[in-house]
Amino acid sequence: MRIKRREFLKASAAVGAVAVASPTLNAFAQTGTGASAMGEAEGKWIPSTCQGCTTWCPVEFFVQNGRAVKVRGNQLSKANNGYCCVRGHLMLQQLYDPDRIKTPMKRTNPVKGRKEDPKFVPITWDEAMDTIADKIMELRKNNETHKYLLMRGRYSDHNSIFYGDLTKMIGSPNNISHSAICAEVEKMGSMATEGFWGYRDYDLDNMKYLIAWACDPLSSNRQIPNAIRKIQGVMDRGKVVAVDPRMNNTASKAQEWLPIKPSEDGALALAMAHVIITKGLWSKEFVGDFKDGKNKFVAGKTVKEEDFEEKLTNGIVKWWNLEVKDRTPKWAAKVTGIDEATIIRVATEFAQAAPACAIWYGPNMQPRGSYAVMCIHALNGLVGASDSEGGLCTGMGSPSSSYPKIDAYQDDVAKAGAKNKKIDQRGTLKFPAMGSAKPGTGVVTNNVADALLAADPYDIKVAIGYFCNFNFSGTDGARWDKALAKVPFFVHCVPMFSEMTYFADIVLPAALHHTEDWAVIRSKANLHGHTSIQQPVVERMFDVKGVETEITWLLAEKLKAKGFENMYNWLYNEYKDPETGKNPTNSLEFALYATKIRSKKCWDPKENAEYKGDKLNGWADFMEKGIVNSPKFKFRQKWEKGFPTETKKFEFYSETLKKGLLAHAEKNKVTVDQVMEATNYEARGELAFIPHYESPKRHGDVKEFPFSLIDMKSRLNREGRSTNATWYHAFKKCDPGDVNQEDVLQINPADAKKLGINEGDMVKVTSVIGSLTVKARLWEGVRPGCVAKCYGQGHFAMGRVSAKDFGKAVARGANFNDIMPADYDRITGATARNGGFTGVKIEKA
Repeated sequence: MRIKRREFLKASAAVGAVAVASPTLNAFAQTGTGASAMGEAEGKWIPSTCQGCTTWCPVEFFVQNGRAVKVRGNQLSKANNGYCCVRGHLMLQQLYDPDRIKTPMKRTNPVKGRKEDPKFVPITWDEAMDTIADKIMELRKNNETHKYLLMRGRYSDHNSIFYGDLTKMIGSPNNISHSAICAEVEKMGSMATEGFWGYRDYDLDNMKYLIAWACDPLSSNRQIPNAIRKIQGVMDRGKVVAVDPRMNNTASKAQEWLPIKPSEDGALALAMAHVIITKGLWSKEFVGDFKDGKNKFVAGKTVKEEDFEEKLTNGIVKWWNLEVKDRTPKWAAKVTGIDEATIIRVATEFAQAAPACAIWYGPNMQPRGSYAVMCIHALNGLVGASDSEGGLCTGMGSPSSSYPKIDAYQDDVAKAGAKNKKIDQRGTLKFPAMGSAKPGTGVVTNNVADALLAADPYDIKVAIGYFCNFNFSGTDGARWDKALAKVPFFVHCVPMFSEMTYFADIVLPAALHHTEDWAVIRSKANLHGHTSIQQPVVERMFDVKGVETEITWLLAEKLKAKGFENMYNWLYNEYKDPETGKNPTNSLEFALYATKIRSKKCWDPKENAEYKGDKLNGWADFMEKGIVNSPKFKFRQKWEKGFPTETKKFEFYSETLKKGLLAHAEKNKVTVDQVMEATNYEARGELAFIPHYESPKRHGDVKEFPFSLIDMKSRLNREGRSTNATWYHAFKKCDPGDVNQEDVLQINPADAKKLGINEGDMVKVTSVIGSLTVKARLWEGVRPGCVAKCYGQGHFAMGRVSAKDFGKAVARGANFNDIMPADYDRITGATARNGGFTGVKIEKA
């Protein structure tokens, strides 16, 4: 996509027109105005870390005269090779946004509602923390510490302090992360097959065939700068194929786009497996072969297990007999909308490129998404691409030191309270929530709203949320409105006013991670892990605090003054400066010392002496360079040492998932079939333990709601917090099919013609739970029968740019979460939002 100079200058002018209260930036200064252009004044590059998505790229800010004026990737980073994507540049507008919350506030209107004016008044940090401490002490006095709830959004490594240890020390089990609202399902694909719960890495330098499946590596789904830089190399060596109902950024670049019917990903994957197996194209080195060397896999016919000698996999014949033998390309063509010849050709090309190939798949957050991602990831194992050069891998870790333990400071009241059930209902019959394939180890974020409303397993009296906005980001957000209105005391720690803030009793202005706070971040990309710093790059303009460290300290001081000194003693005694041994005496010192403690293995020459990655020479060196890179990933170690599954092999028949499901069934005194029934999966018997086809679950009868809603992600979304930046709207057509300065519903011209809808018409979009109005954009890049809209717009809060009328709470655009029903992939606990599970009807407004 090309940006014309005129558009760029118009966007620049918009910055000056809107952000009048922010410091003057020199980044767009014109010659002859008397202002210095960037680079003329003395400046310095200061490292930090971007967290605009879960790539978590190491970056650097160019600071002149105390102002940050430019962003780039950290030049020492092996993860992004010194580049950052468009999200990184939006950090400048976030930092200098005049609509940021500038001081603590308290509510004076007791009535809570989505557009009810809270009538906030400014208060001091002292008053705010004193009020919060009083509420926590009431819980301790009444032995109700489990009725404290902590909700986490964007976080750093320091979440271990605020989200983890603080919650335990108060005495609650209820630390709830946002993870299941934005991810989780995709992790089950690799967890159930190769025992890895996490995000994968890819060898793009040697890859010859890439299938980007239900994700957009050039826009979202991690490692964006690395993918942008290296995708052309994959295309030059071989081929890139995109599988998605909508033409995303990767599809627009790829040699081939397969516009699949929503939620039919498992069908396509199984048909591809059928082709690879019947053609004898599986990896003999990885999977094994028939003892007599003759391929006995024939469509529709079973095979004797004893005839096949497996090597590094488990259950290839069982998988074939139970499922794959009948999943022919002809069958798949009918349900996927991809023709039979294309399925055969793509499957063949993919296998022939092996092992220098990979399927890069996304969240697949469908009501039955776990089995779809198992089907997809099984293809990576089938051709030997897993943990193989040119394929994909689990990636490298990076060094970090341990935080001080709380064991000696957690009293009996806290220990008793922390043993209660969690508020999200994980581990109950209907929510196995199997992170790491163990029941109850996942999170069911979006279900917290229903649990609060039902007071099941109990009510919540004190809640704190930070860097989260579940009323906007959770499907059927009206449930969150009702739930938070019911909570007696809610604290919101955020940099910007949001929909969730309307329900707060106390608002605490949060420092921005990337430019105003101390922290450590660990991530991976490009076959390297890294530990990178977050540090203040400019002086704070407003009275903000770092949530995970400074607010923890301030709260500890108040609790000590009220007779509960355990938390303060823990922080004061255990978080000493690793260089000087000095105890922290204020919140900023604590934030700094915690960062130095966590990163000590990176910068201390004694502790990193044996490390094979980058070497640093002290804390000052870490501040200056900002990063430690790991050695490059070594492939085929799992081929030699085994996978972390129950069988130590790549599992087509998942003994790992089976163990988890059996444990969940036993805990709830039911059978696995009854678990499947309670969690809305179709599998019965041994199908529950293998990658298999589950038909789409859809809300809305096709006759009444004929269109499938596709929820897409923008390459401009910084975790949903960038829409108050003028650049976001000025460059919106960076997302294929979108329009600058607009929020649009993408609809295929053929469908629009049938409905009498023209470009730019306002249309009413209705689901089983509600309606919204949005502008129509006619575009061939969305599959007929589907409509697509970008997540992130439709705020009535956040600021004067994000909302149409911030003062009157009038939304700019539409938030389709408001009409998407609350449903889940219950094996993982993840919110359903992908795969067109929401049916809608379209009509002129």
